[in-house]
Amino acid sequence: MANRREPRAQRALRLASGTALGLAVSFGLGLPLPFIAPLFALFLLAKLDRPLSPKAGLGLTLVVLLTTGSGLLLIPLLRYAALSGVLLVGLCLFLAFRHGLTGGNGLVTTFLVIGLTMISAAGTADFALALMVINALVQNLLLAVLMLPVSHWLFPEPAGAQALPAELALPAAEASWVALRAALVVLPAWLLALIDPATYMAIILKSVGLGQQSCTATVRTAARELIGSTLLGGLLAVLFWWALGLFVHLWMFFLWMLLFGLLVARKLYGFSPSRQSPGFWLNSLVTMIILLGLSVEDSANGKDVYSAFALRMGLFIAISLYAWLMVYLLDHYRQRRHLRQPGC
Repeated sequence: MANRREPRAQRALRLASGTALGLAVSFGLGLPLPFIAPLFALFLLAKLDRPLSPKAGLGLTLVVLLTTGSGLLLIPLLRYAALSGVLLVGLCLFLAFRHGLTGGNGLVTTFLVIGLTMISAAGTADFALALMVINALVQNLLLAVLMLPVSHWLFPEPAGAQALPAELALPAAEASWVALRAALVVLPAWLLALIDPATYMAIILKSVGLGQQSCTATVRTAARELIGSTLLGGLLAVLFWWALGLFVHLWMFFLWMLLFGLLVARKLYGFSPSRQSPGFWLNSLVTMIILLGLSVEDSANGKDVYSAFALRMGLFIAISLYAWLMVYLLDHYRQRRHLRQPGC
């Protein structure tokens, strides 16, 4: 029966169920930073149409250890030579994004950028906090990797289905400009997190998503892609929170996540007509998970959920506006530079 289904249907069901399972298990086990597990599961399920082998899953975990550990090496430099440290992080972000744009593994790029920013920001304030963040990232990644075979067992890929198209590598000159744009999008959020990592750590995750989204955005679509997806993600988080308040239970958390995941996956995989790109819908779901996960944590810790949500949403909108500005300014500068060249 599963083999007769359209591949897009299986992928949509797999993405929603794997993300919802990751969320329920991570919060049920009380993992540190539990909202990261469904985020990682979402990234993996959106990029991969085959489950990882045990060897590949272990290899990916080791890659994450190495890439996140790279942030530890930057801590002494940021503490004792701050300007040099900031410039080095900026260069590393540029090289990481450029690696992904020129044919490198997109997942490795994502984890490398997260490691460079989150770990270095946390370690600058407290080395023990950096180790805690690494521990949280690895635990949540292992859980997300386990969600892959489970979701593929529930909704296997139909026999003979066409594989997901590989991401096209950009020419070297084009990749350098786009990588510079993405690095400039991430840097301000990272600098803000250096001031207060505990408060602004989630802003880094949002900025990483915006940086990757800016790699495919154009000036014409940037406002809708970057700002629109952030606003929609905030609206979905509000609706989810209201729905969850009707009956607060872990299984209802799972079921609501499954429903919202399916609604977005319909748009992501083209079942419902939409003028928006898949990146728009993916970033909307990422934004919703971050905001919702942090609100649940705030509620459990006795904090004011609504004021904290308003602050985060304001920051998310601010960095989305900044990302759009970077897309516009750099594209405008490139056009002027091209016109000034002889023979143009």
